[in-house]
Amino acid sequence: MKKIVIQGGYKLHGSINISGSKNASLPILASTLLIDKKIILENVPIVKDILTMVNLLETLGKKIKIKKNKLEITSKNKKKYFAKYDLVKTMRAGILVIGPLLAKFNSAKVSLPGGCAIGARPVDLHLDFLSKSGYDNKILKGYVVSKKINLKDKICYTFKKISVGATENLIIAASLAKGTTILKNCATEPEIKDLIDFLNKTGCKINYQSNRTIKIIGVPKINETNYTVMFDRIEAGTYLIAAALTEGKIKIKNVDPKIIKTEIKILRKIGAKISLKSNEIRITGKKKIKNLNIKTAPYPGFPTDLQAQIMVLLCKAQKKSEIQENIFENRFMHVAELNRMGAKIYTKGNKAVIGGGTTFLGAELMATDLRAS
Repeated sequence: MKKIVIQGGYKLHGSINISGSKNASLPILASTLLIDKKIILENVPIVKDILTMVNLLETLGKKIKIKKNKLEITSKNKKKYFAKYDLVKTMRAGILVIGPLLAKFNSAKVSLPGGCAIGARPVDLHLDFLSKSGYDNKILKGYVVSKKINLKDKICYTFKKISVGATENLIIAASLAKGTTILKNCATEPEIKDLIDFLNKTGCKINYQSNRTIKIIGVPKINETNYTVMFDRIEAGTYLIAAALTEGKIKIKNVDPKIIKTEIKILRKIGAKISLKSNEIRITGKKKIKNLNIKTAPYPGFPTDLQAQIMVLLCKAQKKSEIQENIFENRFMHVAELNRMGAKIYTKGNKAVIGGGTTFLGAELMATDLRAS
């Protein structure tokens, strides 16, 4: 799809089922490289990154059948550990296959990842752990080349900074390792818990401990299972913000409100009326939108993937607001596009100051990244 044409001026109304989470599905899919037996995944969103991951896994020896939002994954009798640039270049999640390949075959050659141009996503955290675990790692002609040297039976590793992708990769890498792995200063996003729940259902031994610590006891083999992927909390948050923005009235289903309580709390502060049930959220947007200062942060803080959307809403507030972006250093590219529509936003470093009272006008715009689009 090269363009989307939007006719504005409408209030959102009605109900919608929220899709399965792309960000949970990708690491779960990568982890199936550990497993020789049949895996069935349900509630998987069939979007481009998922199809790219499916293609990548098939080049690495998997056979995958897709039927609506259900994937049946089996193994061909082939041992492959080379993830080509052509597949990995379009998504940052491609690096997640290095963990299971090393756990399974003690060797991997994986292209450095691509993805949206919202900031650097270095793989140094992944490689630092692997080096300290007993793998030799080199970057050669754009590829990470790793192999076993002398694996340790007990590892205690502290992340230099919180990283979702590195946490996921290292959980997967440690699942088949001999002995015990302790990971500290881990990311605690719900998608990571979903990965852990999936792996534990196959027979792995992984548990959260206090203070961002995860303990993994390696197992010799993993069993087949059926698993349903969690809902997409960013999609849910986007619809909630859109309802608040348009003075809409919507019901979103297939959600767990407890997982997005930070987003709900902020939307209530801005002025939206929200009621909750166990798997449902109802929201009514109000004409009066209150200004607010927001900082993005690792979970359970406000997610960077909703920063662009909440910025649009704050443009309609009565007074000035401020957003501080603490995750990615280049995630204000949408500011120039919003200003083309009449917004009054300026940036300074990792802060955006948003003037209120905007009346948006239609314009031709550039899509800067997935969530901002």
